[in-house]
Amino acid sequence: MTSVVDAPSTTSTSPARGLICRACGAEYPLAAQHACYECFGPLEVAYDEAALARVTRAQIEAGPQNIWRYAALLPAGQDPATRVTLDPGLTPLVAAPQLAAAVGIEAPLYVKDDSQNPTHSFKDRVVSVALTAAKELGFKRFSCASTGNLANSVAAHAARAGVPSIVFIPSDLEPGKIITTAVYGGELVAIEGSYDDVNRLCSELVETDEFEDTAFVNVNVRPFYAEGSKTLGYEVAEQLGWRIPAQVVIPMASGELLTKVDKAFSELVEIGLAEAPEGGWTVFGAQSEGCNPIAVALHADTDVITPVKPTGIAKSLNIGDPAAGPYAIEAVKRTGGWMDYANDEEIRAGIRLLAETTGIFAETAGGTTVAVLKKLVASGKLDPTKETVVYNTGEGLKTLDAVAGQVGPTHTIKPSLRGAREAGLLG
Repeated sequence: MTSVVDAPSTTSTSPARGLICRACGAEYPLAAQHACYECFGPLEVAYDEAALARVTRAQIEAGPQNIWRYAALLPAGQDPATRVTLDPGLTPLVAAPQLAAAVGIEAPLYVKDDSQNPTHSFKDRVVSVALTAAKELGFKRFSCASTGNLANSVAAHAARAGVPSIVFIPSDLEPGKIITTAVYGGELVAIEGSYDDVNRLCSELVETDEFEDTAFVNVNVRPFYAEGSKTLGYEVAEQLGWRIPAQVVIPMASGELLTKVDKAFSELVEIGLAEAPEGGWTVFGAQSEGCNPIAVALHADTDVITPVKPTGIAKSLNIGDPAAGPYAIEAVKRTGGWMDYANDEEIRAGIRLLAETTGIFAETAGGTTVAVLKKLVASGKLDPTKETVVYNTGEGLKTLDAVAGQVGPTHTIKPSLRGAREAGLLG
């Protein structure tokens, strides 16, 4: 069995030099470790700056048509033979002029549509990186605590790789997300509690002998998992012609996606691969009113996150005790951004507005982001004259219940010309 202590390190060709504590700066070797032994702060991957500086645009552009084109900027997967992947990434960056007009934005507006990934959410990115690291570290089973999308992705990746999986979810998830996890044939454990209860249990299980050979993507290999989110920043910059957009609006659950997109932008600028906009970029965060502890802390001008019991329809964002919350607040403050939140009706309206103006059907997280985009423009927090990218992280078919009672046939008629005429379809 492979433990945190005796797990082999990842391949020596990785540009990662080790793990570093985000709180106290203590450094550790690359291993299955997610918390600092000195202060219990969260760990993230630290890189050899010289190795990153050797990466070129040409090298990236010649790579595969998926996230692994950025392998030289990631902590695992430099050897294609080690990759555990469904080949996610290079999802569309959709110009959204009608949405821009609807919310009052004058400059170009784009939607980064990650619903086009293999299991229809951005989680395929983070899972592919995490499980590739897990394979390199010698783990024999894959797992996670999930609000749905992550469970889908871990189960699918495990099935493709021929590796056993066991994933843990709250028992009250949307039926679509339960089915689209169970169909891959791994073990699926439903917990009678919230996501935070599920995550707490997984944190306990990872310390047991029975789970010693199990990689929990968002627990013991979390530093690698989090790095996969950077590819959403890399891709947007590449798709804009190696430019960083002036403004981005990103949904927040743990807050990690926001911090890693910001990290990706910083890396690209520092190593000379992308150009920053004049005055730098601005990062905005979006939460649902039913689970908004990060935004509430920012509004109160504190980085102390008070945990909440999640409610509301945006279940993929329902992390009541968000681990990366303080770091998301730091990124937003540093870039001059803001955070806001939307209630269930505003989220439903956001789903419909995005669909009606772009042809993109988002799950509730995407509806949250669009609803908050509208609020940010109306409040003057987001500059309508600057280029903006909003992130849609998941597919609307997973959360049909959110809008099922609001949309349907506009007419029901008899199969005849008379029926069509009576419905006003003919002159």
